[in-house]
Amino acid sequence: MATPSNIKRVKSGEIELKDKLVAINRVTKVTKGGRHFSFSAIVVVGNENGVVGYGLGKANEVVDAISKGAEDAKKNLIKVPILKGTIPHEQSAKYGGARVFLKPAANGTGVIAGGAMRAVLESVGVKDVLAKSKGSSNPHNVVKATIEALVQLRDAGTIAQQRGVSIEKVFNG
Repeated sequence: MATPSNIKRVKSGEIELKDKLVAINRVTKVTKGGRHFSFSAIVVVGNENGVVGYGLGKANEVVDAISKGAEDAKKNLIKVPILKGTIPHEQSAKYGGARVFLKPAANGTGVIAGGAMRAVLESVGVKDVLAKSKGSSNPHNVVKATIEALVQLRDAGTIAQQRGVSIEKVFNG
């Protein structure tokens, strides 16, 4: 997991967030009276301008599970550096059995990513990126691995500040 100082938390009150449903899972509990169905939903929220969060909601109805997931997602928002519609550098991350790889792409490429990764990247506001999901395709872990990769991203200003040098020196070595 990334260092706590690296994570930039955001309060959900002052920004307009859009939510995206990643996956719904129907869970069955067998009782002596028959089967009891409930639903769990993974929801990703973002303002499409560098802020993203994910949440899990569980309820007896699909709509309730989605709204609970959205509320949960708004509680753990993070800020991600976006540079000209793409990410600043290549980044890979792992969560459980899911491994993800993100690579910056040229303008006009679009979001080349599958399933759960696409929802996270579109919510954060990345327009051009090449992404690959390896290992487990479990949406829970893929979403968490993608968020982990985004948390680890650093822009030139942050790197210069951490090293105590000017931005020009970061690029010129």
